[in-house]
Amino acid sequence: MVACEALFAGAMVIDLVSEYKTTYFSYFICILLPIAYIMLSSALAVSCKDKRVTAAGIAGVAFAVVYAVLVCLVYYSMVTTVRTNSDLSGEALSIISFERLGSLFFNYDMLGYGFMGLSTFFIGFTIHPRDKGDRALRNLLWIHGVFFLTGLIMPLFPLFTPETPGGDVIGTAVLLVWCAYIIPTCALGYRYFRKN
Repeated sequence: MVACEALFAGAMVIDLVSEYKTTYFSYFICILLPIAYIMLSSALAVSCKDKRVTAAGIAGVAFAVVYAVLVCLVYYSMVTTVRTNSDLSGEALSIISFERLGSLFFNYDMLGYGFMGLSTFFIGFTIHPRDKGDRALRNLLWIHGVFFLTGLIMPLFPLFTPETPGGDVIGTAVLLVWCAYIIPTCALGYRYFRKN
């Protein structure tokens, strides 16, 4: 997950500062990220020794699968159908192109990442902290759960539209902040497994 996040963040920075566009590389990384997250959430769920929170771990993994299905469908369509079919009509692109804010697939992506937030919230209950690093991991997972509401509600009340000035830069900045949040969370997860 750390490698996926770092590559994704690097590709976004390259897109911001150069004329070379890495859009489809970023999309491909976003297909691998859910696979890595399912492995992480599954490992955290089964490492829990407290049977009282087993249901939370199972729920966290189930929500991780929902996230993976939605997000993989979105990004797989971007690297296949959208990339290879330049003759798609404007109407078709308005439905499936992720680059159009408010498109159906953009909203699916938001919902998918909302489910990732819900997954991290439940997985947080499986962490039994033994030190400050473990507590930080659990708290970061719980706080990330707020993104469920963001992913669920934001498409209902779109703040950004295709006409929003600077919308691309704002979106990229938000994603970079998200990467800066997830990378330390994954590093703390690695530390948790190594220690336990």
